[in-house]
Amino acid sequence: MAVFPWHSRNRNYKAEFASCRLEAVPLEFGDYHPLKPITVTESKTKKVSRKGSTSSTSSSSSSSMVDPLSSVLDGTDPLSMFAATADPAATVAATVGGHPVGTGVEDSSRKKRDRDDSSIMGSDFEPWASKRGEILARYTTTEKLSINLFMGSEKGKAGSATPAMSEKVRTRLEELDDFEEGSQKELLNLTQQDYVNRIEELNQSLKDAWASDQKVKALKIVIQCSKLLSDTSVIQFYPSKFVLITDILDTFGRLVYERIFSMCVDNRSVLPDHFSPENVNDTAKETCLNWFFKIASIRELIPRFYVEASILKCNKFLSKTGISECLPRLTCMIRGIGDPLVSVYARAYLCRVGMEVAPHLKESLNKNFFDFLLTFKQIHGDTVQNQLVVQGVELPSYLPLYSPAMDWIFQCISYHAPETLLTEMMERCKKLGNNALLLNSVMSAFRAEFIATRSVDFIAMIKECDESGFPKHLLFHSLGLNLALADPPEADRLQILNEAWKVITKLKNPQDYVNCAEVWVEYTCKHFTKREVNTVLADVIKHMTPDRAFEDSYPQLQSIIKKVIAHFHDFSVLFSVEKFLPFLDMFQKESVRVEVCKCIMEVFIKHQQEPTKDPVILNALLHVCKTMHDSVNALTLEDEKRMLAYLINGFIKMVSFGRDFEQQLSFYVEARSMFCNLEPVLVQLIHSVNRLAMETRKVMKGNHSRKTAAFVRACVAYCFITIPSLAGIFTRLNLYLHSGQVALANQCLSQADAFFKAAISLVPEVPKMINIDGKMRPSESFLLEFLCNFFSTLLIVPDHPEHGVLFLVRELLNVIQDYTWEDSSDDKVHIYTCVLHLLSAMSQESYLYHIDKVDSNDSLYGGDSKFLAENNKLCETVMAQILEHLKTLAKDEALKRQSSLGLSFFNSILAHGDLRNNRLNQLSVNLWHLAQRHGCADTRTMVKTLEYIKKRSKQPGMGHLTELALRLPLQTRT
Repeated sequence: MAVFPWHSRNRNYKAEFASCRLEAVPLEFGDYHPLKPITVTESKTKKVSRKGSTSSTSSSSSSSMVDPLSSVLDGTDPLSMFAATADPAATVAATVGGHPVGTGVEDSSRKKRDRDDSSIMGSDFEPWASKRGEILARYTTTEKLSINLFMGSEKGKAGSATPAMSEKVRTRLEELDDFEEGSQKELLNLTQQDYVNRIEELNQSLKDAWASDQKVKALKIVIQCSKLLSDTSVIQFYPSKFVLITDILDTFGRLVYERIFSMCVDNRSVLPDHFSPENVNDTAKETCLNWFFKIASIRELIPRFYVEASILKCNKFLSKTGISECLPRLTCMIRGIGDPLVSVYARAYLCRVGMEVAPHLKESLNKNFFDFLLTFKQIHGDTVQNQLVVQGVELPSYLPLYSPAMDWIFQCISYHAPETLLTEMMERCKKLGNNALLLNSVMSAFRAEFIATRSVDFIAMIKECDESGFPKHLLFHSLGLNLALADPPEADRLQILNEAWKVITKLKNPQDYVNCAEVWVEYTCKHFTKREVNTVLADVIKHMTPDRAFEDSYPQLQSIIKKVIAHFHDFSVLFSVEKFLPFLDMFQKESVRVEVCKCIMEVFIKHQQEPTKDPVILNALLHVCKTMHDSVNALTLEDEKRMLAYLINGFIKMVSFGRDFEQQLSFYVEARSMFCNLEPVLVQLIHSVNRLAMETRKVMKGNHSRKTAAFVRACVAYCFITIPSLAGIFTRLNLYLHSGQVALANQCLSQADAFFKAAISLVPEVPKMINIDGKMRPSESFLLEFLCNFFSTLLIVPDHPEHGVLFLVRELLNVIQDYTWEDSSDDKVHIYTCVLHLLSAMSQESYLYHIDKVDSNDSLYGGDSKFLAENNKLCETVMAQILEHLKTLAKDEALKRQSSLGLSFFNSILAHGDLRNNRLNQLSVNLWHLAQRHGCADTRTMVKTLEYIKKRSKQPGMGHLTELALRLPLQTRT
């Protein structure tokens, strides 16, 4: 192809802006306004399907004046109105034969019952499931355990002839007797995990037996498991054993209930959620009675109690008063259990079942509890003491075994109980000699508000407690937990703290001490000043420093720090607490220390509202941030680095010395030396220094004095020497460009040139692939974006007097020419097209934009002919590169790319070139034909382009486009 000359068309930017401005249309007051009330027409469609009737559709509409901005405040916005007026029938699943499609009757009924049961207890009632895991984790043993396994029986198996009803009952009773007389196998010397595995096997065996319709076998398994609850041979494991066994009982109770419930369902009806015995058919009632008769035949007390309690809910099928009659009877049965530990867990299970099936029967639950109080002294009786001697268990290890059961019983009876019940409990505790175990359960169960108002009374009771077996510090721990949730009377607060701390500070065991201190620190922070908090922290340091006791208590010490910083959001006050930083020094394990520092910084970023220059805060937080920074090593994960950088950057952004810009720059210099291993922090520092330079320019209104000029040059130098230390190549490129723009805005022309030259010299180093969020991606699109931004800046950069015309543009073009571009990419042509736009803009008499107090080339050269000639030569060189690339695309697989690039180049000439020049005009025609030559062009785009040319030809001075339009035919595909 021949080389075509370039002639830029002259642009009148003001006139172009004016022609592109939207036409202003006057708005009359009567016209629509978006904030005016609008009329909403609501359509309601109801579709109700009933068995034996056809669907009917009714619609109604209503009009009302609705303000769309205020309506959300009163819940009458369209969505809320729709939800409020929705027909409940529309939310019911389609049914066939009275049963939901796609689910079994039993499943859907169970979901309804579960939802109904869960609605009885509020969210403030802690369910048993949340306590289960804690108990299993806390009560463990290394001793060997034993278990009896059911071996099965050949009698009554599936496939035998079905006997008469009386014979069938007799056979099943014989099977139960056979089970009790020895169809078992005892497994000895089991580890705790083996024991748990065996229990899980029994639970699965129960489900399998039930699924295969071996109901007697299922009952045998449940009886066998219940018997295990009478065994206290490894007493430390008993609470966990109780959890595991009652899981099986719960499964059995659910299976029996659902079995009987399913028998109440026929093809026409389903039992309602709150059914009565009258709704239950005779078959279901008879089956239910059979289950209770089977259980009544169990000879031993403990399995008979537990199995009947597990199916207590089934009494609903027999009579309305069945449950209320059974609960007192089962409560009395527990009196026959001699071992107080076994007894209290039986009472806990009865409370558990009772709260699930009849939470309104509080009197029966209270009676259960008062029975327990009457037998409470058995815990210290000779029988228990002898048992402990045999097993080698001390009383302090034995008494905590009661806590899970007692805490659950107290929670059940105290749930929504009046405050008078707490008064009654306290009186009963006093009568029992202020037993520590009992008192602890009372404080754990009742509402924190009730406990807090009686804090002084509880402290007096704690003083009178006997410490043998249950130390007082556990009681103060429980009291402290309540005071963290509710406030005691203001007049009593100091007395409460003094009384509690007298006991806590005397504790010799560091673990006991720190457990209590962790709770009472929050009370101190909530109600007292930094003086009292400092005293508490000093006491903790005193107790935890000897023998490096703090190394075993990092979680508690971390909790103390979190509670302190959660209540002291004013960091000038926090860091003035004398013992705060020495407290931090106890965290000598690096990982823990870093976590604590992160917590401090998160609170600072969240709550620090105003920038600060307080030297106390700055010195302390620099130390904290330095600790986080120094933890970074080669093994640190990228996410961790990102988090640390975010926290440190949050601190840097909040530091401000006001108008003392020199002090601000000194801070940034110090921060750079401290945080040199975290690239995001260095990037933030560069941006902060650039912003500081621009703030200086703003203060001086662009007229720098000798002092401020020297200062902004110092800021520029800071950025120039920091950027090379960064690893990310596009981070460096963008910061060079940004910093160069800041230098240019502050009239630091030579420094700006240095930044731009550095950016140009860095372009050849751009790799073909870069890492983006852990994935390797091609870099050309990022390079194209950067270069386009760079060209926009170069428009206003004045030429250096000692260099040639457009020396920066020439250098950049040389780099682009030498860069190895992908063969399948057209980015190089896109870049050359951007250069062509730049050079066209540079040939104008007045540029599109300027920087205040910086003379660009339009002022320096003033439209000099030599400058324009050099500019046009560069344009021709660039055009030659574009046309050469188009020529290389004349291949079958690249024709579509050639068509697209040809049309793009045509549009560039149309926008920026002077088409009155014949050769340039001819080039544009050639490109038009090239775009359509092989039928690859988008005809719709070509049509719109031609329409645009015809429209422009009618504008003043654009008549030459009329002739051009005639030379641009539209070819159809053949």
